[in-house]
Amino acid sequence: MKKQIRLAALVAGVAIIAAACSSGGATTAPSTGAGSTAASTAPESTAPESTAPESTAPESQAPAGMAGELTIWHAYSSGAGTELAALTEVLANVQGANPDLKVTVLEVPFADLFNKYNADAATGAGPDLFIAPNDSLGFQARETVISDLDAALAGKLDGKTETAVNGSKVDGKLFMVPESLKAVALFYDSASLATPPATTDALLAGVTDGTIKAGFFGSKDGAYHNFGWWAAFGGKLMDDAGKCIADQGGVADSLKYLTDLQKAGAKFYPAYDDMANAFKAGEINLIVDGPWATGGYKEVVPALASAPMPTGPSGPAQPLAGVDGWYINPSTADVDLAVNFALAMTDVDNEQIFVDKAGHIPANSANTITDPITKGFADAVATGFPRPQVKQLDNFWGNFGNALQLVLESGEDPVKAVADACAAMNTANGL
Repeated sequence: MKKQIRLAALVAGVAIIAAACSSGGATTAPSTGAGSTAASTAPESTAPESTAPESTAPESQAPAGMAGELTIWHAYSSGAGTELAALTEVLANVQGANPDLKVTVLEVPFADLFNKYNADAATGAGPDLFIAPNDSLGFQARETVISDLDAALAGKLDGKTETAVNGSKVDGKLFMVPESLKAVALFYDSASLATPPATTDALLAGVTDGTIKAGFFGSKDGAYHNFGWWAAFGGKLMDDAGKCIADQGGVADSLKYLTDLQKAGAKFYPAYDDMANAFKAGEINLIVDGPWATGGYKEVVPALASAPMPTGPSGPAQPLAGVDGWYINPSTADVDLAVNFALAMTDVDNEQIFVDKAGHIPANSANTITDPITKGFADAVATGFPRPQVKQLDNFWGNFGNALQLVLESGEDPVKAVADACAAMNTANGL
């Protein structure tokens, strides 16, 4: 069976997607091991009508008529956010409107999600659907472990934003039902930091004089969170042919800037949860993180606020802008049921729950954002750098995650670290 033959390559290949924005919050590297224990350790639950929370939304938000069984995976308990509560409420709405639909829910830690799914799907196993960011959409589409949904979604994404739809495509075809958009920005505690730094010089000065107690997600898993600094210093990842050009200036300057912050007193956390917990505890008052964490931070930081990443000497920062959505397993018994379920979970009324309770930037143009923090992240998405789904990106994450780690933890010269990472990326891509 071709999928079985590809299994080892899939598990090894997904390890290069080393740092990506989590659907559940924590941006941690997928495990590089072939065997995940997530299925045996993550809680499995079903949500029958009798145990589902009472729905406060009208039944019209999930058209009745779905019947059958589905298994879904998510990673919404990872990180600092309140996404799991929103998922539970939305799932209750959908099941309440479709009493003949049974959904089995499995939570898989984000660090294991892609590895485990790819390994299972390659052998014809795995869930019917899972929700995640488009970190590895292109890789998974090319490996045929997710379904080509171009025909199944024809005419069904009216009302979704162009950004969301385009971010769900690989080579012009749809492979995901878009749910929300995301890009990182500053979170800060306005009770101890009245004005966020607008420039990289202001951030460094504030860290130096102690006004700003900054913390960042560093180490090899921080490539996604720290990508936005590149544009601020004039750096670019690839040219139009997909060749890495990060060694041609700007990227090394951005890494040198991060070491300057570190020397001035900023903390770089190898683990995402450690950064999030330090911010919640008031040990630091400024971080770079994503909208998925809004709900969790608001619960413990009353004066929470957001702002764009600071502008650098070469212009505005440009964090990677991605799309979260529902992926469908090619081995599912009923593609139409899976597609209809994903559409119901992401309709306007249900998506508003994720916007209001979990700080999601909606994929639906009809949804409204009233929270100023969420609006700030919507601006970050609009001005961010859309995550490309080209094959060459597969070899970005691991190489540049390693470069970041070498610079921050081992004192590697940024110019050498970037040159080595870029050369390794081009070699892996045959360029």
